[in-house]
Amino acid sequence: MDKLPKIALPTILLIIVAIILVSKSAIVIGSGEAGVLYKTFGEGVVIDEPPLGEGFHLVAPWNKVFIYEVRQQEVFEKMKVLSSNGLDIQLDASAWFQPRFQDLGRLHQEKGDQYKERILLPAIRSAARSVVGRYTPEDLYSTKRDAIQNEIFEETKRIVEDQYIQLNEVLVRDVTLPATIKDAIERKLKQEQESLEYEFRLVSADKEAQRQRIEAQGKADANRILSASLTDKILQDKGIEATLKLSESPNAKVVVVGSGDSGLPLILGNN
Repeated sequence: MDKLPKIALPTILLIIVAIILVSKSAIVIGSGEAGVLYKTFGEGVVIDEPPLGEGFHLVAPWNKVFIYEVRQQEVFEKMKVLSSNGLDIQLDASAWFQPRFQDLGRLHQEKGDQYKERILLPAIRSAARSVVGRYTPEDLYSTKRDAIQNEIFEETKRIVEDQYIQLNEVLVRDVTLPATIKDAIERKLKQEQESLEYEFRLVSADKEAQRQRIEAQGKADANRILSASLTDKILQDKGIEATLKLSESPNAKVVVVGSGDSGLPLILGNN
């Protein structure tokens, strides 16, 4: 067997080392992700340059890349809070958020990859306790829930706006009241609804009575005007017109002119 050339062994070793170095240096960042570069022999976390975007990257093998998800995410939280009158309320909420891309290096340096547990969730709890503490259970059960949700969002956003987190929305999924309080509120709402319905019926009946009075008054005024305009002469003329029309009928009859009490014709036959 022929011996390998003297240069072959070092070449093979160099190729192996190069493959190892490339494999250690090659970084692939997936869709919706970004990388924070850490320079071991430099300034550490790189914060004055944009994060590494999606795709293939080559970095020095002694450096590190920390990958973060930068698209919108959702976090859920169940918490117990107190209403304005001190009652325990269970609140289920979720938040839509994402780390701010341009501040990803600072987020990694100051907060770390556990920023959701360290920053976001405590902020949601604090905001929820503060907001719910200003409302009664009746408010939480009614249509004011949307207003409460908006207030929690605004207060949470104010807390995290300087923490390199972009808060997109806070959603109140469910509000659970003590059973006795819930039943009492439902009874009260039912009574209020029945009272409103009764008042509506009274108003409707009053309007109908007013309509009937106006209609009756109109008819009475019309009859009074008509009666005032009907003189004896007009009545006699109307009677004569009606008698003439009857006399033109083909049916046999006897008409006596001027024999009535008022001088109107009399019809004596109708065969």
